[in-house]
Amino acid sequence: MDSKDTITSSMSEEKVCGSGESLSNGIKKHRTSLPSPMFSRNDFSIWSILRKCIGMELSKITMPVIFNEPLSFLQRLTEYMEHTYLIHKASSLSSTTERMQCVAAFAVSAVASQWERTGKPFNPLLGETYELIRDDLGFRLLSEQVSHHPPISAFYAEGLNNDFVFHGSIYPKLKFWGKSVEAEPKGTMTLELLEHNEAYTWTNPTCCVHNIIVGKLWIEQYGNVEITNHKTGEKCVLSFKPCGLFGKELHKVEGYIQDKSKKKLCALYGKWTECLYSVDPATFEAYKKNDKKNTEEKKSSKQVGNTEESDEMPLPDSESVYVIPGSVLLWKITPRPPNSAQMYNFTSFAMALNELDKEMESVIPKTDCRLRPDIRAMENGEIDLASEEKKRLEEKQRTARKNRSKSEEDWKTRWFHQGPNPHTGTQDWLYSGNYWDRNYFNLPDIY
Repeated sequence: MDSKDTITSSMSEEKVCGSGESLSNGIKKHRTSLPSPMFSRNDFSIWSILRKCIGMELSKITMPVIFNEPLSFLQRLTEYMEHTYLIHKASSLSSTTERMQCVAAFAVSAVASQWERTGKPFNPLLGETYELIRDDLGFRLLSEQVSHHPPISAFYAEGLNNDFVFHGSIYPKLKFWGKSVEAEPKGTMTLELLEHNEAYTWTNPTCCVHNIIVGKLWIEQYGNVEITNHKTGEKCVLSFKPCGLFGKELHKVEGYIQDKSKKKLCALYGKWTECLYSVDPATFEAYKKNDKKNTEEKKSSKQVGNTEESDEMPLPDSESVYVIPGSVLLWKITPRPPNSAQMYNFTSFAMALNELDKEMESVIPKTDCRLRPDIRAMENGEIDLASEEKKRLEEKQRTARKNRSKSEEDWKTRWFHQGPNPHTGTQDWLYSGNYWDRNYFNLPDIY
């Protein structure tokens, strides 16, 4: 695999590029492949580790590195930003309902990269940071691991043209249920459209990885996501459907945008793995009624035998979404690159997240996860080294924690502080500022 294949975008603030790096209109190009393809996980039994943990929370269990993907959770959550164009589009629209449609599409698109991503990201170390600047997508982002028990990752992204701010903190609560692992991403997402003086908040759906023990791993997301526009009182209530008995609902998302008196303004539907459409509520309800009637007729003609819930991957009735006449497409997924299956099912955006060049190395702080040796070793295909380094780093973190408790010294976060979310009033992690001044001193030695 030629790791020099590149796609266009830009990462660092300066436009100066080292020799041999190609520029396209002044924008640096990114790799489209990892240095080494992934290892086969077939020879490893995840069950031997997990059978001790039924019903337990998984953040306290050390997993072998073979089940990881070569990214930190801080990098994984940066994938929310892949479809930032939807935020820019929302900013450009004059109707509040149309802006809400774009924000809803952004919230759905933010979880789309999780499809078939069954590798576990590395747990960030306390004090670990990650930054990403994408001139081509019009944003820059910073994240920091602000707590270890419970594991909390805070992030702050802003539009390069000062058109938006997107921030939040995530505590991925993992539970093991025998055949599946459920990840509930606790924490609020806040998006501010600065030109409209509007703030939107929501929480993400629950993600579940099935067939942990035997068979093909598969992923579903479910639960309700309620997006609130705090200025107008409009809400978008989306339901991510659990797959159901025959897989009919697999990956489906549907819901409504309503005004503050709960009048339905438009209906939204699609699949989080594919696309999102909007349509008039009356048309949507007529379609649903008709669809339900057809389903019931089909069911009564087939007598159902086995009703025990299976963990096998259901085959959806049809792969794509039926487009109701009169619908408008809000978002469509970018296809994965052809080498994705050998590269941990990464998207093109994910392929470039851990890229590191000399010029960047001289700019980023020493806590950036691109400098983390276990992830770098795994990306390079050195699995034994990755495993040793992961153990070493976890041990180093434990020792540092013991030393702090002896000296009764509290850990101080560097770029974020706790405080009330200005729109919801709930406790949140807020950006303290000054990261981009590039003045890094007294940083912890975590690697």
